[in-house]
Amino acid sequence: MTTINLAIFGIGNVGSTLINQIQKLKHKLKHEQQLDIQIPVIANSTLAFFADNTGENWQVDFEKFSVPYKIIDIIKYFKSVNAKNTIAIDATASTEFVDNYVPLIENGFHIVSANKVANTLSHQFYINLRKVLKKNDKKFLYETNVGAGLPIIETTKNLHQSGENITKIRGVFSGSLSYIFNRYSEEDIPFNEILSKASEKGLTEPDPRDDLSGKDVARKLLILARELGVKTELNQVKIESLVPKQLNGQTSLKQFKARSYELNSIFENNKKTQKPKTVLRYVGELDTVNNLLEVKLISESKASALGQLKGADTLFEFYTDAYNTQPMIIQGAGAGKAVTARGVLSDILKLSTQLY
Repeated sequence: MTTINLAIFGIGNVGSTLINQIQKLKHKLKHEQQLDIQIPVIANSTLAFFADNTGENWQVDFEKFSVPYKIIDIIKYFKSVNAKNTIAIDATASTEFVDNYVPLIENGFHIVSANKVANTLSHQFYINLRKVLKKNDKKFLYETNVGAGLPIIETTKNLHQSGENITKIRGVFSGSLSYIFNRYSEEDIPFNEILSKASEKGLTEPDPRDDLSGKDVARKLLILARELGVKTELNQVKIESLVPKQLNGQTSLKQFKARSYELNSIFENNKKTQKPKTVLRYVGELDTVNNLLEVKLISESKASALGQLKGADTLFEFYTDAYNTQPMIIQGAGAGKAVTARGVLSDILKLSTQLY
């Protein structure tokens, strides 16, 4: 039996779903994989709950028994109970929390992260983090940074490491924007109503402008580019934002929602100027030949793979020397707490096979 010990940081949608998924799978993992997953620590940004092992009533326990903490308290606790095979799970979206990666790694923790920040800070930080990992013989897994539960980073790594020359990666990277434009292209409904529906379903960020700005897609492009050894920064990604200036960050979220109808005329014009048998798609494109990273709204043929997308699916096309005219395509659910949490769990299980 291999025992792993998790410190889970972030108990919002993804973190809480992950904990519940682990609880449901505990018996199965012990029986079929001889793997015992213990969760001695659960934490949000200010409070932590310490336990021998977290149970099914963890939310009630957290409310009753959590205490203020600093990262050194987590490290000391794991050392005090002599925990082996320790993994820190970053289920936050926090820039500040990434500052804890190095002290965690230096004190014996592997990192599994759904948080894109560490891979999209400066290239120097990106390189230094990997040096710290190598020096301490620790792993950093982050498959969900790009494709939620889809193996996009793994595929990119495998193609690149096997010597396959990737010339372009292109596709709909955002499940929320996939849902929005799939519906908008096919239905006669105002844009702001579809946006509101996507938000209700939990497909968008709490502030939908985080999706519409294109920055999230840009971060995913940057992560893939860096997997291919491209030395670039986030501010070098060319982004076509879908947020008009009058509704940008100077406007509160409440004001944005109240005025979201102002988006309707903009996208109605885009829709009217479409050629027959085409649809709108918001895509990311990494062109390694011309060293170009771009996020943009395009007109796509309904007959193409991108044009046939449904629901909140994402789709990634890999163009290589071998897949030149017909790209390799990976498609599937690209948004939602369940698929993202399952992707994090998959990384945990992948890492656990390398531990004893």
